[in-house]
Amino acid sequence: MPLTFDDLLARARTLTRTGRRAVLGIAGSPGAGKTTLAESLVRELNGGGEPWVAHVPMDGFHLADVQLERLGLRDRKGAPETFDAAGYAALLGRLREERGEVVYAPGFERVLEQPIAGAVAVEPTARLVVTEGNYLLLDAEPWPRVRRRLDEVWFCELDEQERLRRLIARHEEFGKGHEEAVEWVTRSDQPNAELVAATRDRADLVVPVGALSWPYEPSGTA
Repeated sequence: MPLTFDDLLARARTLTRTGRRAVLGIAGSPGAGKTTLAESLVRELNGGGEPWVAHVPMDGFHLADVQLERLGLRDRKGAPETFDAAGYAALLGRLREERGEVVYAPGFERVLEQPIAGAVAVEPTARLVVTEGNYLLLDAEPWPRVRRRLDEVWFCELDEQERLRRLIARHEEFGKGHEEAVEWVTRSDQPNAELVAATRDRADLVVPVGALSWPYEPSGTA
C-alpha cells in the first residue's frame, strides 16, 4: 500500500520507545520538501498538548558570509563545504545525551541568508528531535559523524520539475529576480541536488512527498 502521512507519524513515534531522546533526520535535495515534512511532523505529533517534539534544522550551521568570503566559497554557498558539519554533529551528540537542561541551537534567517546563534531552544521535555538538511547521508568526512548521531534518516523525493519550480519560487520570494533565481539554481543548487540524490539508497525510508496527503499546505521551502 502507498505510504501515508499517518504511517510516518506512527513510525516517528516508535523511535522514542527506548525511553531515551531520539533524533530523526530528513534528507533530500534542495526544494524537495524537507522543511515542510519536518514542520508537519512536529506540529501533528505535538498536537495541542505539551510539546515533546522539537525541530532543529541543519541550516543554522551555514557558515556566515564573512567566513565564506575568507575561504573563497561565497559563490558555492549551500555546498557541503560551506557548512560547519563537525559543529552540527557535535550538537546532535548533545541533543542525544543531555536531557536535564535546555540545549540551544542556531537558526537561519532566510531574508538575511545568515545563521543566527541560539535561535532554537530544545527543552528537556523533548523526547524526539526532528532535524533536516541536504547532506545527512553524505559519505565524505565529516558528514558520517552526523549520520551516526541519527536514529533514522528519511529521504524526501519529489518530481524533479516540481522541485525545481519550488526552488526557483523560493529564491524569488527571498529577493532574487526570476533570471537571477534560475541562474543560481542551475549553477549552484543543481550540482548540490545531484550530489544529494546519489545518497538516496542510504536512507532508512524514501518518502514520496508529492504523493502524501499533507495536514498543511507545502510552503515551497527546503
